[in-house]
Order: sequence, then structure tokens, then C-alpha cells
Amino acid sequence: MMRASQLFLPTLRDDPGDAEAASHKLLVRGGFIRQVGAGIWTFLPLGWRVHQRIVGIVREEMDAIGGQEMLCPVLTPAELWERSGRAAIPEVFKLRDRHDRAFVLPMSHEETFTLHAAELQSYRQLPQVWYHFGTKQRDEPRPRQGLIRLREFIMKDSYSFDRDEAGLDESFERHARAYRRIFDRCGLQTYEVEAESGMMGGSESKDYLAPAGAGENQLALCERGDYGADTEVARAVPSAPEFPPALAAPEEIETPGVTTIEALAGLLGIDPAATSKAMPVVKTDGTLVLGLVRGDDRVHDVKLEAALGSGFRPADDEEIRRAFGAGGGSLGPVGVDLEILADEALRDGQFVAGANRDGWHLRGVEAGRDYRPRFADIREVRPGDRCPRCGGELRLQPAIEVGHIFKLGTRYSEAFDATYLDETGVERPIVMGCYGIGPARTMAAVIEQHHDEQGIAWPAEVAPYGVHVVGLPGAEREAKEAARVLVAAHGEDAVLLDDRDLRAGEKFADADLIGCPLRVTVGRKTLADGAVDVRHRANGEESRVPIPELGRVP
Repeated sequence: MMRASQLFLPTLRDDPGDAEAASHKLLVRGGFIRQVGAGIWTFLPLGWRVHQRIVGIVREEMDAIGGQEMLCPVLTPAELWERSGRAAIPEVFKLRDRHDRAFVLPMSHEETFTLHAAELQSYRQLPQVWYHFGTKQRDEPRPRQGLIRLREFIMKDSYSFDRDEAGLDESFERHARAYRRIFDRCGLQTYEVEAESGMMGGSESKDYLAPAGAGENQLALCERGDYGADTEVARAVPSAPEFPPALAAPEEIETPGVTTIEALAGLLGIDPAATSKAMPVVKTDGTLVLGLVRGDDRVHDVKLEAALGSGFRPADDEEIRRAFGAGGGSLGPVGVDLEILADEALRDGQFVAGANRDGWHLRGVEAGRDYRPRFADIREVRPGDRCPRCGGELRLQPAIEVGHIFKLGTRYSEAFDATYLDETGVERPIVMGCYGIGPARTMAAVIEQHHDEQGIAWPAEVAPYGVHVVGLPGAEREAKEAARVLVAAHGEDAVLLDDRDLRAGEKFADADLIGCPLRVTVGRKTLADGAVDVRHRANGEESRVPIPELGRVP
């Protein structure tokens, strides 16, 4: 058993001043973690126990699907990332050694694992699943919320290597099932939803989102339960606009001083959804593109970047004036000689748009007739939108991304010449998938879903200890006996005995804060009847149990 008197357990009474997320507050107060720098944390003994219990669950489930554990280095030659085309990603830490050789500190290990996969030669060696628990670095611009957004963290990333897309589909589904089991065992409510692949690339990906108030992702769920997606890729059917009478051709209308959708709709007495909103952006190659959404919508930056196939920035006033001949409040798609990327909601109907002339707009602007855009889903999903599958109402809620799985295809294998010979002797690229889980972020998400005003209420499989024995003054011998019985039933590693020289109230407060599933209180009543109080942390249920029978308590 572990004695609290010997454990490094620096609990605090007050929340840290910069903490907003419940998990951040409780992990610091409970003595689980301490901050070293922005987004850089040390796991103290209690926190490391929880982290490693999550690691143990992940390892068991990965091994169950045939995963082979290994370990790749953190320090990685930059040339590997240059081959994959990911070296320029701004979140990647870059450094040079004393010989001026370039290295990166990776945020994932696709390049390194694919380098090793190049040693596979025959279809007889496939499929393969390799994984490791590797330290990752990310030059995060806004680290915050304790363990939710970090600059350094440990991640389980696994990689599947198959001969074709059908094999990848099987590996992908095996990982999906394993992930569902992992999060169930961790006591997490999660949703497996469509997601954006982002810098990882590939043809398909799924997010595992845990609903939580501190979450930085937005989860869109159909009220009928048949659709869910991260809002970065979520599809939705917006409410239908109330259009004014259709026109045979666009008509100019003077709109002096009007530069917002609200002012435009008010002046013309129309539904804001019957207007269009222009967003000129500049791609990384310097190309100016006009993004266009309905007036009551907002552009989703991630969707827009995916549709552009490039990073972008908003065009500045000079670039806008040069391209459109007007300022920001009067821009539209008619008559401009540049690429127009319009949201799908603008495909049908006539909208009011800017006339590219200060103080003027156009009525009756129709896509296809008056301008020729490329259509894509670039709008933000909003509460009240309808499900694209059944028409049910979509609801939005914040969530924490605790896992992400990707179908990479041959992007990395082609870059690293990772090929195999099939049955006919033809050389083919290995088809890959990658699959990530962050134990630290999972730990934070568990707390977000399992806490109250007093502290954490850990689910049994991830708790630092299964039982917290609180020995009160005068009952020290009986407390040791209770701990001995529990150890005999559950093992040395399952019991924390609070034998510190503290007041009863302090010990109870720490027990609630730390959040072990069972609290066993040994006090003065024990001296009289030989029994102890057993309290379940999750629901507060209490019972009186004789010490010899403690081993039967579940």
C-alpha cells in the first residue's frame, strides 16, 4: 500500500488564478501536476499513476488488435519532414545541432514509421500495425487549460500498413472498435464523428469527441442520433431564406453608408439570409480569392482552407480596393475577374450582393447566371440547422478531442518509397492509416465529465488508487488493519492509506479532492464496533462494514 505520509502530495485549498477549466483547477489543487512553463507540465506521482493507467488500457486494446509496440526517437532529421512536405508547418519545432544539421521535434511520427516500413518487401508481410507511446512537441501558439492544450505531451500513435484500400478499411475499423473500448473503459462518453484531416492528409478521418464545457472543438449532433460531426466538416441544411420577387437581371440600388448585413437588410426590408457576404482572402501563393456565404452565415476558416487547398489570410484594404474598386462593405461577385468560392447555400435563389461600387448594392444576383463560382461547404454550422440525413435539428456542444484516426492512403509511402511486391511481382505502394490518442488529454476529459464541487470522482479503471483509507486520530492501528485487509483482497497497488498527522476535516477534503472510487473512514466508532464507514465517491452512498468483511466490498 502507499502511505500518504510518504507520498509527494502537495494539495492546495484554492484554485490557481489562471485556471478556467475544471480539470486544470482540480489537477493542480489535487497535487497531480505542476506547471514548468506555458503548455509544459510535470506529472507528480499521483498524476503519473493516472496517466499510466490510461496508457495501460490503451496498450491492452492495441495489443488485442495485433499492434506491435516499439519506440521511435523524438529528435528527427528535418530531411524526413522535407520529404513528406510537412517541414514548413509552423507548429513544428525546428533546431540545428553544432554541425548546423537541421532537425525537427515531431508532433507525430508518420515520417519515421514510414521510413521503417520501407523495409517491408512482400505482400506476405502485410498487414502490419505498429505503435508507440512517444513524446511529442508542438509549437502551440496559445497553450492553455492545463492538459488540454500542451506544447509537450505523450501520445499513442499507431500506424497500419496494408496492401490495398480494402485492407486499410479493415485496419481502420479495427482501430475504431479498439478506440470505443478504450474510452468506455476510461469512463468517457465520446462520439465517433466525421472530422477534418488537416495537416495529416488522407481521404477520411474520424474524431472521438468527449462533451465538456472546456472543450475547444464543437460537436454537431442530430437530435435523432443518426448524424454527428466535428463542425470543422459538419454538413447541415440551413433554414430557407425569404426571398423578394425574382428579377430578370441584377438591379443596382443605392445604399449610402451601409457596410453591414444587418444595416443592408434593415434598409431594404429583407431577410438577412437573402443577402450574400463577401470575404476576399489571399492564398499562400499570393492568389486573391473571393469567398462568399449567405449574409446570415459566417465563413468557417478550416472549411475554407480545405476548399482552397491552401492556407490563407484576409485581404488588406489596398488589395481589396485594387481588385474590386470599392471598399469592404460593398463587395460582390458580379463582374470580378478572379476565382469565386461560394458556399453551397448560395447555389439556388437570388441574393442581394455588393455592387463593387461604394454605397451601392445589386438586387437579384443569381449564381450561374450572373457569376460562375466554384461551390463548396464553407459555412459555420449553427444551432437550429437541419440534419443532412434526416432533417432533424442539429445541436452544438463543446467537446474535447481525445482521439483521431486517419486513412492516409499512399501519401507517405510514396514519399518514402515504401513499397511491396504483390503475388504477380508488381511493385505497389503500401497503403497506410494512422491513429492517435493523448493520455494526458484523455485524463483531463475524464475529469471534465467526472467531478463535483468537492473534487474529482475517478472511474475505477483510471483512478490513482481504488481505495483511500482515512485513518482518524486515535484509530491508527485499526486503520492499518483495514488497509491490510483491503490489500489482501485487491493488491498492494490498490490502496492509499492517509496516515498523515492532519485534522479529520483536512483528510476528508483531500479524499474528496483526489477522488478515489472508495473512501474507508476509520475513526472512534471503529474502536467500539470494529466497523468502518465505506463511501462511494461517485454517488455518495455510504455503508457500515466490519473490518474483516472489507475484502468483499466491490
